[in-house]
Amino acid sequence: MLSFEDKIALIQENFPELEMHEVSLGRLNFHYEESVQDKKIVVYHLHPNGNGFVYGGHLPQSVKNEKGYVNIRDYEADELIALIKESMEFLSKKHGWQQQKKDRTDDGERKEEHWYSHSHEKIRLVGEDGMWFIFDEDDALEAAFETYAEAEGYLKEADFKRRK
Repeated sequence: MLSFEDKIALIQENFPELEMHEVSLGRLNFHYEESVQDKKIVVYHLHPNGNGFVYGGHLPQSVKNEKGYVNIRDYEADELIALIKESMEFLSKKHGWQQQKKDRTDDGERKEEHWYSHSHEKIRLVGEDGMWFIFDEDDALEAAFETYAEAEGYLKEADFKRRK
């Protein structure tokens, strides 16, 4: 396992475009200011004990946490470099759900619903560009569907209810 100092050195040597920011409890975040998406933090809460997270928006939901991050505590150098590189590549590109209004192929009307879990977690279901997108409380994309029925089924299966 790489130490805290090893991870910092590896990030700074391989990714000079990432800006280091100190946060609470001795933790560090590394921001990618050139991101074309709202998300700017690539490395999140790198802790002196070696724990930390890398944004994994390009990865399946099953390998990342609810905020879209992958735990890097036990990563080796080559794995960490590859994950950060993939994350930055993902953040460097516009994706289908981010198209400008003028590029829409549907009727141009944006629809939005709010869904809530029993623990009061709030999810937004947004319909635009002929697709349905689910965003978590931090506005990270959770899932995308071609039909409302698919999105609704996904939310109901996760035990969310729509607020009317």
